[in-house]
Amino acid sequence: MTALHLKATALLLLAFGSAGSTCHGQSSGNEAASKDPQTTPNVELPGIDTSALTPRERGEWSSYVSELLAPCADTPVPIAQCVKENRSCSRCLPAAKYVLKGVRDGMTREQIEKSFHSRFDADKIKSVPIDGSPSRGPESAPVVVVEFADFECPFCAMYAPVLEKMADDHKDTVRFVYKFLPLSGHPHGDPAARAGFAAWQQGKFWEMDHKLFANRDHLENSDLESYAKDLGLDLAKFRADMASQAATDRIAQDRKLSDSLLVQGTPTIYINGREFDAHQDINEWIGLELGQDAKGKPLAPASSGAPVAPGSAGALLKADGGKPADGGKDGGKTDAKAGK
Repeated sequence: MTALHLKATALLLLAFGSAGSTCHGQSSGNEAASKDPQTTPNVELPGIDTSALTPRERGEWSSYVSELLAPCADTPVPIAQCVKENRSCSRCLPAAKYVLKGVRDGMTREQIEKSFHSRFDADKIKSVPIDGSPSRGPESAPVVVVEFADFECPFCAMYAPVLEKMADDHKDTVRFVYKFLPLSGHPHGDPAARAGFAAWQQGKFWEMDHKLFANRDHLENSDLESYAKDLGLDLAKFRADMASQAATDRIAQDRKLSDSLLVQGTPTIYINGREFDAHQDINEWIGLELGQDAKGKPLAPASSGAPVAPGSAGALLKADGGKPADGGKDGGKTDAKAGK
């Protein structure tokens, strides 16, 4: 992927993340105006560069880090105090940077507080079954990334190169899992999902995934068979697997899971059981799960709230016991209900 492509993708992701867009143009419903920050002295923290902030933004950020508590249960002090006093909670500095990015992106107080609690509160971790779904990366990976997506969703297609690069860059530490969530407002979503399932049965899910997202405006049956032929698949088996009860059951099971998780649209991404916020950098998010800073260096150990240890992701992500038919493995959103 070229630097220009990456830059364009980043700008598009910022647009869909900031707007909270859905495919049919609805917002996330979080339209509350930002509260005026309380009068708080400007905060200076080691390791945090606030020079690019406007005076208003600096005041807002200072207010947030002075009010929000450190993301470790045994460190009941504000983030700013935790960083200044070099407390044992290794997540305080990343939390301060997390809030800083929200301020830079123009998020409201309500949005920042909601995003912060979703990212760091222990009770926001959900059980996301992963067995029986296409996956890539080590089964024992310390980080599990689960995506609910629709191959006809423009925002999913927009984000696909970012996730593909993420999986390539973290091939030894991330297990990437795909969940089928074709939406009713996308007439080609279901057949495309079935094509992905059928390719999976022949060990070519991720190759088909790439083709479907790269050609989301060309998902007629003739197109799907053309992609299967390009991938060297057995076309008779491909057609049979597309129409199979196993494909129907897999899609229904993923849809039922999305309902239980209250998934609001596509793409929705969970990282070690936490719903990923598209305002954030996915590599920084993964780094924190690995106990690393933005440069890949280890964070200082913490007595609680520590990054997930290698091999522990399974404690957060329970298996559903399902298997593919052949026993093999492999910010804007589309509204999950309306699917438009």
